[in-house]
Amino acid sequence: MMKRSGLSEGSERFEYLQTLVTEFQDTDSEEAKEQVLANLANFAYDPKNMEYLRELQVTDLFLDMLTEENVNFVEFGMGGLCNLSMDPECRDIILQSSGISLITNCLSSQREETVLSAITTLMNLTTPSSHSQITDPAILQCMLRFSLSESPRLRNLAAVFLQDCCTKEQVAEAQQQMQGQQTAVGIPLPKD
Repeated sequence: MMKRSGLSEGSERFEYLQTLVTEFQDTDSEEAKEQVLANLANFAYDPKNMEYLRELQVTDLFLDMLTEENVNFVEFGMGGLCNLSMDPECRDIILQSSGISLITNCLSSQREETVLSAITTLMNLTTPSSHSQITDPAILQCMLRFSLSESPRLRNLAAVFLQDCCTKEQVAEAQQQMQGQQTAVGIPLPKD
């Protein structure tokens, strides 16, 4: 077995993630930024990285991406938040940073991956204190529309959201409000 050169796996991991964040901040290349964001989103999937990603404020970086015009930035930022939102501390950071409204805006994305990540993130962010915001009638109506989507993934995830995050009364009320509208105004279905 080879002897390590004084660096623990954890500090090597932290330094690597720090290098990625620095590269993202320093580069002017959109393509390089997309690559770094995709990598950070993947690293956010591993619980071993949560502490380092919190320390490097990657949650804020991902939240910042949600308002970018580059649809890849939005998709990778949303995917990263989706992964981070499983961690209770990251969830709290997202909630304290007005993340729900930023994430809700991603429900109108034309990209299905972005929408799926947004729905999953909203489900992960549901706590007793955030529940009323996440089950806002506008979000429920959006989920009801998604539950009619031709995409099985979108249809099924919307159904899970309605079942797991909402009461039957909330769903019925949202359906009633939708029937009062002649057209489904608001959030369009994503294109495949």
